[in-house]
Amino acid sequence: MTLAITAVVARKVQFAGSNRWIAQQQNSHFRRNKVTTHIPSAETLESFKNDLDQIRDEAMAKVGEEDARYIRNVVRVQRVLDIGGRAVMVAGFYHWIWFVVGAVMLGIAKILDNMEIGHNIMHGAYDFMNDPHLNGTSFEWDNVCDGQSWRRTHNFEHHTYTNIIGKDRDFGYDLLRLSDDTPWKPRFKNQFFWYLGLTTFFQWGVAYHELIGERVFFGKKKVERQSVISKKQLAKDFFAKIRKSVFRDYLFYPGVVALFLGWPMFFGILLANMGANLIRNIWASTIIFCGHFTEDVHTFSEKECENETRGQWYYRQILGSSNLEGSKLLHIMSGHLSRQVEHHLFPDMPSYRYNEVAEKVQAVCRKHNIPYNTGSLWSQYKTVVERVLKYSKPTPEEKAAFKQVRA
Repeated sequence: MTLAITAVVARKVQFAGSNRWIAQQQNSHFRRNKVTTHIPSAETLESFKNDLDQIRDEAMAKVGEEDARYIRNVVRVQRVLDIGGRAVMVAGFYHWIWFVVGAVMLGIAKILDNMEIGHNIMHGAYDFMNDPHLNGTSFEWDNVCDGQSWRRTHNFEHHTYTNIIGKDRDFGYDLLRLSDDTPWKPRFKNQFFWYLGLTTFFQWGVAYHELIGERVFFGKKKVERQSVISKKQLAKDFFAKIRKSVFRDYLFYPGVVALFLGWPMFFGILLANMGANLIRNIWASTIIFCGHFTEDVHTFSEKECENETRGQWYYRQILGSSNLEGSKLLHIMSGHLSRQVEHHLFPDMPSYRYNEVAEKVQAVCRKHNIPYNTGSLWSQYKTVVERVLKYSKPTPEEKAAFKQVRA
Protein backbone atom coordinates (compact mmCIF):
# COMPACT_ATOMS: atom_id res chain seq x y z
CA MET A 1 0.00 0.00 0.00
CA THR A 2 1.25 3.46 -0.83
CA LEU A 3 0.37 6.42 1.31
CA ALA A 4 1.04 9.35 -1.01
CA ILE A 5 0.83 12.39 1.20
CA THR A 6 3.13 14.61 -0.80
CA ALA A 7 1.86 17.89 -2.13
CA VAL A 8 4.28 17.87 -5.07
CA VAL A 9 1.85 16.40 -7.60
CA ALA A 10 -0.14 17.93 -10.39
CA ARG A 11 -3.46 19.33 -9.18
CA LYS A 12 -5.43 17.62 -11.94
CA VAL A 13 -3.92 14.19 -11.20
CA GLN A 14 -4.40 14.73 -7.46
CA PHE A 15 -8.09 15.49 -7.83
CA ALA A 16 -8.58 12.52 -10.15
CA GLY A 17 -7.06 10.28 -7.50
CA SER A 18 -9.14 12.01 -4.86
CA ASN A 19 -12.35 11.29 -6.72
CA ARG A 20 -11.48 7.59 -6.93
CA TRP A 21 -10.66 7.62 -3.20
CA ILE A 22 -13.97 9.31 -2.39
CA ALA A 23 -15.88 6.76 -4.46
CA GLN A 24 -14.36 3.98 -2.36
CA GLN A 25 -15.72 5.55 0.81
CA GLN A 26 -19.40 5.14 -0.02
CA ASN A 27 -19.45 1.71 1.66
CA SER A 28 -16.38 2.24 3.79
CA HIS A 29 -15.57 1.07 7.29
CA PHE A 30 -15.72 4.55 8.72
CA ARG A 31 -19.36 4.86 7.63
CA ARG A 32 -20.38 2.14 10.08
CA ASN A 33 -20.81 4.70 12.82
CA LYS A 34 -24.27 5.34 14.22
CA VAL A 35 -24.16 8.70 12.41
CA THR A 36 -23.18 8.49 8.75
CA THR A 37 -20.15 10.65 8.06
CA HIS A 38 -20.37 13.03 5.14
CA ILE A 39 -17.55 12.43 2.65
CA PRO A 40 -16.03 15.76 1.59
CA SER A 41 -15.35 16.49 -2.06
CA ALA A 42 -11.82 16.61 -3.46
CA GLU A 43 -11.99 20.39 -3.60
CA THR A 44 -13.12 20.55 0.04
CA LEU A 45 -10.29 18.29 1.16
CA GLU A 46 -7.78 20.42 -0.73
CA SER A 47 -9.08 23.56 0.98
CA PHE A 48 -9.11 21.67 4.29
CA LYS A 49 -5.46 20.73 3.79
CA ASN A 50 -4.49 24.32 3.02
CA ASP A 51 -6.23 25.58 6.15
CA LEU A 52 -4.47 23.02 8.36
CA ASP A 53 -1.10 23.67 6.72
CA GLN A 54 -1.55 27.36 7.48
CA ILE A 55 -2.33 26.60 11.14
CA ARG A 56 0.79 24.45 11.36
CA ASP A 57 3.03 27.00 9.66
CA GLU A 58 1.83 29.83 11.90
CA ALA A 59 2.33 27.78 15.08
CA MET A 60 5.73 26.40 14.10
CA ALA A 61 6.95 29.90 13.22
CA LYS A 62 6.52 30.79 16.91
CA VAL A 63 8.44 27.79 18.24
CA GLY A 64 11.53 28.84 20.13
CA GLU A 65 12.71 29.95 23.55
CA GLU A 66 9.24 29.82 25.12
CA ASP A 67 8.88 26.14 24.22
CA ALA A 68 12.43 25.37 25.34
CA ARG A 69 11.84 27.05 28.68
CA TYR A 70 8.60 25.10 29.13
CA ILE A 71 10.09 21.65 28.54
CA ARG A 72 13.12 22.42 30.72
CA ASN A 73 10.78 23.42 33.56
CA VAL A 74 8.80 20.19 33.16
CA VAL A 75 12.04 18.17 33.21
CA ARG A 76 13.10 19.94 36.42
CA VAL A 77 9.76 19.21 38.09
CA GLN A 78 9.96 15.58 36.98
CA ARG A 79 13.44 15.14 38.43
CA VAL A 80 12.45 16.73 41.75
CA LEU A 81 9.46 14.38 41.99
CA ASP A 82 11.59 11.36 41.04
CA ILE A 83 14.38 12.04 43.52
CA GLY A 84 12.00 13.38 46.16
CA GLY A 85 9.65 10.42 45.85
CA ARG A 86 12.45 7.91 46.31
CA ALA A 87 13.78 9.90 49.29
CA VAL A 88 10.35 10.16 50.94
CA MET A 89 9.94 6.39 50.72
CA VAL A 90 12.87 6.02 53.11
CA ALA A 91 10.74 7.70 55.79
CA GLY A 92 8.55 4.61 55.57
CA PHE A 93 10.96 3.27 58.18
CA TYR A 94 9.02 5.43 60.67
CA HIS A 95 5.49 5.16 59.25
CA TRP A 96 4.00 3.28 56.29
CA ILE A 97 2.19 6.40 55.01
CA TRP A 98 5.50 7.69 53.62
CA PHE A 99 5.72 4.67 51.35
CA VAL A 100 2.38 5.76 49.88
CA VAL A 101 3.38 9.42 49.55
CA GLY A 102 6.67 8.46 47.93
CA ALA A 103 4.94 6.05 45.54
CA VAL A 104 2.50 8.76 44.42
CA MET A 105 5.33 11.26 43.87
CA LEU A 106 7.36 8.71 41.91
CA GLY A 107 4.28 7.65 39.93
CA ILE A 108 3.67 11.27 38.87
CA ALA A 109 7.35 11.59 37.94
CA LYS A 110 7.08 8.50 35.73
CA ILE A 111 3.92 9.88 34.10
CA LEU A 112 5.65 13.18 33.28
CA ASP A 113 8.73 11.33 32.02
CA ASN A 114 6.75 9.06 29.71
CA MET A 115 4.04 11.40 28.48
CA GLU A 116 4.89 15.10 28.51
CA ILE A 117 8.64 14.60 28.22
CA GLY A 118 9.56 11.29 26.57
CA HIS A 119 6.70 10.86 24.11
CA ASN A 120 7.03 14.37 22.71
CA ILE A 121 10.83 14.40 22.68
CA MET A 122 10.91 11.09 20.78
CA HIS A 123 8.70 12.68 18.12
CA GLY A 124 11.50 15.19 17.57
CA ALA A 125 9.39 18.06 18.92
CA TYR A 126 12.36 19.60 20.73
CA ASP A 127 15.16 18.82 18.29
CA PHE A 128 15.30 22.53 17.45
CA MET A 129 16.99 23.07 20.85
CA ASN A 130 20.06 21.00 19.83
CA ASP A 131 20.16 19.64 23.38
CA PRO A 132 21.68 16.12 23.38
CA HIS A 133 19.55 15.21 26.41
CA LEU A 134 16.34 16.12 24.56
CA ASN A 135 17.19 14.58 21.20
CA GLY A 136 14.40 12.70 19.45
CA THR A 137 16.55 9.90 18.06
CA SER A 138 18.49 9.03 21.22
CA PHE A 139 16.26 9.89 24.20
CA GLU A 140 15.51 6.94 26.48
CA TRP A 141 12.65 6.98 28.96
CA ASP A 142 11.79 5.42 32.31
CA ASN A 143 9.83 2.53 30.83
CA VAL A 144 10.52 -1.14 30.15
CA CYS A 145 9.74 -0.46 26.48
CA ASP A 146 12.90 0.13 24.45
CA GLY A 147 12.90 3.63 22.96
CA GLN A 148 13.91 2.48 19.47
CA SER A 149 11.11 -0.08 19.42
CA TRP A 150 8.65 2.68 20.36
CA ARG A 151 9.92 4.90 17.56
CA ARG A 152 9.34 2.12 15.02
CA THR A 153 5.88 0.99 16.16
CA HIS A 154 4.51 4.33 17.33
CA ASN A 155 6.21 7.19 15.49
CA PHE A 156 6.23 5.48 12.11
CA GLU A 157 3.66 2.70 12.07
CA HIS A 158 0.89 4.14 14.24
CA HIS A 159 1.16 7.73 13.01
CA THR A 160 1.37 6.71 9.35
CA TYR A 161 -1.33 4.01 9.35
CA THR A 162 -3.61 5.37 12.09
CA ASN A 163 -6.60 3.04 12.64
CA ILE A 164 -5.99 1.11 9.40
CA ILE A 165 -6.98 -2.44 10.26
CA GLY A 166 -4.04 -4.78 9.79
CA LYS A 167 -1.48 -1.97 9.61
CA ASP A 168 -1.88 -0.03 12.87
CA ARG A 169 -1.07 -2.46 15.68
CA ASP A 170 -1.88 0.22 18.27
CA PHE A 171 -5.56 -0.26 17.46
CA GLY A 172 -6.30 -3.10 19.86
CA TYR A 173 -2.64 -3.97 20.51
CA ASP A 174 -3.03 -7.37 18.79
CA LEU A 175 -5.14 -8.31 21.80
CA LEU A 176 -8.54 -6.59 21.68
CA ARG A 177 -11.34 -6.69 19.12
CA LEU A 178 -12.58 -3.11 18.75
CA SER A 179 -14.50 -3.18 15.47
CA ASP A 180 -16.34 -5.61 13.25
CA ASP A 181 -13.40 -5.48 10.83
CA THR A 182 -11.86 -8.20 13.03
CA PRO A 183 -13.72 -11.53 12.77
CA TRP A 184 -15.19 -12.64 16.08
CA LYS A 185 -13.65 -15.63 17.87
CA PRO A 186 -14.59 -17.19 21.23
CA ARG A 187 -11.43 -15.83 22.88
CA PHE A 188 -12.86 -12.32 22.57
CA LYS A 189 -15.67 -13.19 25.00
CA ASN A 190 -13.31 -12.51 27.89
CA GLN A 191 -11.47 -9.58 26.36
CA PHE A 192 -12.60 -7.20 29.10
CA PHE A 193 -10.32 -9.09 31.48
CA TRP A 194 -7.50 -8.85 28.93
CA TYR A 195 -8.23 -5.14 28.78
CA LEU A 196 -7.90 -4.84 32.56
CA GLY A 197 -4.64 -6.77 32.41
CA LEU A 198 -3.29 -4.51 29.67
CA THR A 199 -4.25 -1.47 31.75
CA THR A 200 -2.51 -2.83 34.85
CA PHE A 201 0.68 -3.95 33.08
CA PHE A 202 0.63 -1.35 30.32
CA GLN A 203 4.37 -0.68 30.11
CA TRP A 204 4.98 -4.42 29.67
CA GLY A 205 2.35 -4.62 26.93
CA VAL A 206 4.00 -1.71 25.13
CA ALA A 207 7.43 -3.33 25.55
CA TYR A 208 6.19 -6.60 24.02
CA HIS A 209 4.12 -4.83 21.36
CA GLU A 210 6.61 -5.06 18.50
CA LEU A 211 7.76 -8.54 19.45
CA ILE A 212 4.28 -10.04 19.39
CA GLY A 213 3.70 -8.50 15.96
CA GLU A 214 6.89 -10.07 14.67
CA ARG A 215 6.06 -13.37 16.46
CA VAL A 216 9.51 -13.35 18.09
CA PHE A 217 8.87 -16.03 20.72
CA PHE A 218 5.90 -17.93 19.29
CA GLY A 219 3.40 -17.93 16.45
CA LYS A 220 3.78 -17.59 12.71
CA LYS A 221 4.67 -14.19 11.31
CA LYS A 222 2.44 -12.72 8.62
CA VAL A 223 4.15 -13.14 5.26
CA GLU A 224 3.40 -9.59 4.08
CA ARG A 225 4.88 -7.88 7.14
CA GLN A 226 8.31 -6.46 6.39
CA SER A 227 10.82 -6.33 9.25
CA VAL A 228 13.41 -3.59 9.64
CA ILE A 229 15.19 -5.40 12.47
CA SER A 230 16.01 -9.06 13.08
CA LYS A 231 14.18 -11.15 15.66
CA LYS A 232 17.48 -11.72 17.44
CA GLN A 233 18.12 -7.99 17.80
CA LEU A 234 14.53 -7.37 18.90
CA ALA A 235 14.83 -9.94 21.66
CA LYS A 236 18.25 -8.59 22.70
CA ASP A 237 16.97 -5.00 23.00
CA PHE A 238 13.80 -6.18 24.74
CA PHE A 239 15.65 -8.03 27.52
CA ALA A 240 18.38 -5.37 27.85
CA LYS A 241 15.84 -2.66 28.63
CA ILE A 242 13.88 -4.89 30.99
CA ARG A 243 17.04 -5.81 32.91
CA LYS A 244 17.93 -2.15 33.32
CA SER A 245 14.45 -1.08 34.47
CA VAL A 246 13.86 -4.03 36.80
CA PHE A 247 17.32 -3.69 38.35
CA ARG A 248 16.83 0.01 39.10
CA ASP A 249 13.31 -0.13 40.58
CA TYR A 250 13.20 -3.58 42.16
CA LEU A 251 16.80 -4.39 43.16
CA PHE A 252 19.14 -1.38 43.31
CA TYR A 253 17.05 1.20 45.20
CA PRO A 254 15.42 -1.30 47.60
CA GLY A 255 18.82 -2.92 48.17
CA VAL A 256 20.65 0.32 48.95
CA VAL A 257 18.01 1.37 51.50
CA ALA A 258 17.99 -2.12 53.05
CA LEU A 259 21.75 -2.01 53.59
CA PHE A 260 21.35 0.95 55.94
CA LEU A 261 17.90 0.41 57.48
CA GLY A 262 17.47 -3.35 57.45
CA TRP A 263 16.07 -5.88 55.01
CA PRO A 264 12.40 -5.33 55.91
CA MET A 265 12.82 -1.96 54.16
CA PHE A 266 13.75 -3.80 50.97
CA PHE A 267 10.19 -5.04 50.62
CA GLY A 268 8.69 -1.68 51.57
CA ILE A 269 10.65 0.15 48.86
CA LEU A 270 9.97 -2.67 46.41
CA LEU A 271 6.20 -2.45 46.93
CA ALA A 272 6.27 1.36 46.76
CA ASN A 273 8.11 1.22 43.43
CA MET A 274 5.59 -1.32 42.15
CA GLY A 275 2.84 1.07 43.22
CA ALA A 276 4.48 3.95 41.34
CA ASN A 277 4.67 1.87 38.17
CA LEU A 278 1.04 0.83 38.62
CA ILE A 279 -0.05 4.48 38.92
CA ARG A 280 1.80 5.31 35.71
CA ASN A 281 0.43 2.26 33.88
CA ILE A 282 -3.21 2.94 34.75
CA TRP A 283 -3.03 6.65 33.95
CA ALA A 284 -1.04 6.30 30.71
CA SER A 285 -3.25 3.52 29.36
CA THR A 286 -6.42 5.43 30.22
CA ILE A 287 -5.26 8.52 28.33
CA ILE A 288 -3.95 6.56 25.35
CA PHE A 289 -7.07 4.38 25.04
CA CYS A 290 -9.22 7.53 25.06
CA GLY A 291 -7.23 8.77 22.07
CA HIS A 292 -8.30 6.04 19.64
CA PHE A 293 -10.76 3.60 21.24
CA THR A 294 -13.74 5.89 21.92
CA GLU A 295 -17.17 5.26 20.46
CA ASP A 296 -16.92 7.79 17.63
CA VAL A 297 -13.47 6.99 16.24
CA HIS A 298 -13.46 5.44 12.78
CA THR A 299 -11.54 2.51 11.34
CA PHE A 300 -10.26 2.11 7.81
CA SER A 301 -9.22 -0.61 5.39
CA GLU A 302 -5.96 -0.61 3.43
CA LYS A 303 -7.85 -0.28 0.16
CA GLU A 304 -9.63 2.87 1.32
CA CYS A 305 -6.32 4.53 2.07
CA GLU A 306 -4.52 3.80 -1.18
CA ASN A 307 -3.11 6.86 -2.95
CA GLU A 308 -4.04 9.25 -0.15
CA THR A 309 -3.46 12.93 -0.70
CA ARG A 310 -2.31 14.99 2.26
CA GLY A 311 -5.84 16.32 2.71
CA GLN A 312 -7.19 12.78 2.90
CA TRP A 313 -4.46 11.85 5.38
CA TYR A 314 -5.43 14.80 7.57
CA TYR A 315 -9.07 13.72 7.29
CA ARG A 316 -8.26 10.17 8.42
CA GLN A 317 -6.19 11.39 11.35
CA ILE A 318 -9.11 13.48 12.62
CA LEU A 319 -11.71 10.73 12.18
CA GLY A 320 -9.42 8.22 13.87
CA SER A 321 -8.62 10.33 16.96
CA SER A 322 -10.46 11.80 19.93
CA ASN A 323 -9.71 14.62 22.36
CA LEU A 324 -10.25 15.27 26.05
CA GLU A 325 -11.45 18.55 27.54
CA GLY A 326 -10.18 19.63 30.93
CA SER A 327 -7.83 21.75 32.98
CA LYS A 328 -4.27 22.80 32.23
CA LEU A 329 -3.13 20.13 34.70
CA LEU A 330 -4.97 17.43 32.71
CA HIS A 331 -3.26 18.54 29.51
CA ILE A 332 0.20 18.46 31.13
CA MET A 333 -0.33 15.14 32.91
CA SER A 334 -1.64 13.57 29.70
CA GLY A 335 1.42 14.76 27.77
CA HIS A 336 -1.09 16.91 25.85
CA LEU A 337 -2.48 13.68 24.38
CA SER A 338 -5.73 15.23 25.53
CA ARG A 339 -5.19 17.01 22.19
CA GLN A 340 -4.85 13.73 20.30
CA VAL A 341 -6.40 15.19 17.14
CA GLU A 342 -3.86 18.00 16.97
CA HIS A 343 -1.03 15.63 17.88
CA HIS A 344 -1.91 13.37 14.96
CA LEU A 345 -2.13 16.28 12.56
CA PHE A 346 1.17 17.77 13.72
CA PRO A 347 3.13 15.04 15.59
CA ASP A 348 6.44 16.92 15.70
CA MET A 349 4.94 20.13 17.08
CA PRO A 350 5.97 20.95 20.68
CA SER A 351 3.07 19.88 22.89
CA TYR A 352 3.03 23.33 24.48
CA ARG A 353 1.39 24.56 21.24
CA TYR A 354 -1.49 22.08 21.01
CA ASN A 355 -3.95 24.05 23.13
CA GLU A 356 -3.15 27.12 21.05
CA VAL A 357 -4.01 25.41 17.75
CA ALA A 358 -6.93 23.26 19.00
CA GLU A 359 -9.56 26.00 18.66
CA LYS A 360 -8.31 26.82 15.16
CA VAL A 361 -8.44 23.16 14.09
CA GLN A 362 -11.95 22.83 15.50
CA ALA A 363 -13.03 25.95 13.58
CA VAL A 364 -11.61 24.51 10.34
CA CYS A 365 -13.50 21.26 10.95
CA ARG A 366 -16.74 23.20 11.44
CA LYS A 367 -16.04 25.19 8.28
CA HIS A 368 -15.69 22.01 6.20
CA ASN A 369 -18.37 19.97 8.03
CA ILE A 370 -15.85 17.44 9.35
CA PRO A 371 -16.49 15.69 12.71
CA TYR A 372 -14.29 16.71 15.64
CA ASN A 373 -14.42 14.18 18.47
CA THR A 374 -13.96 15.66 21.94
CA GLY A 375 -15.38 15.30 25.45
CA SER A 376 -14.54 15.01 29.12
CA LEU A 377 -12.18 12.30 30.36
CA TRP A 378 -15.01 10.43 32.06
CA SER A 379 -17.42 10.57 29.11
CA GLN A 380 -14.75 9.45 26.63
CA TYR A 381 -13.40 6.68 28.86
CA LYS A 382 -16.93 5.39 29.43
CA THR A 383 -17.31 4.84 25.68
CA VAL A 384 -13.92 3.06 25.56
CA VAL A 385 -15.15 0.49 28.09
CA GLU A 386 -18.46 0.20 26.23
CA ARG A 387 -16.60 -0.44 22.97
CA VAL A 388 -14.46 -3.17 24.54
CA LEU A 389 -17.60 -4.86 25.89
CA LYS A 390 -19.60 -4.39 22.68
CA TYR A 391 -17.10 -6.13 20.43
CA SER A 392 -16.49 -8.95 22.90
CA LYS A 393 -19.93 -10.27 21.95
CA PRO A 394 -20.79 -11.58 18.50
CA THR A 395 -23.86 -10.60 16.54
CA PRO A 396 -26.00 -13.57 15.41
CA GLU A 397 -24.47 -13.21 11.95
CA GLU A 398 -20.91 -13.23 13.32
CA LYS A 399 -21.64 -16.27 15.47
CA ALA A 400 -23.07 -18.10 12.47
CA ALA A 401 -20.06 -17.12 10.35
CA PHE A 402 -17.69 -18.49 12.99
CA LYS A 403 -19.59 -21.79 13.16
CA GLN A 404 -19.51 -22.03 9.38
CA VAL A 405 -15.73 -21.55 9.32
CA ARG A 406 -15.33 -24.22 12.01
CA ALA A 407 -17.60 -26.66 10.19
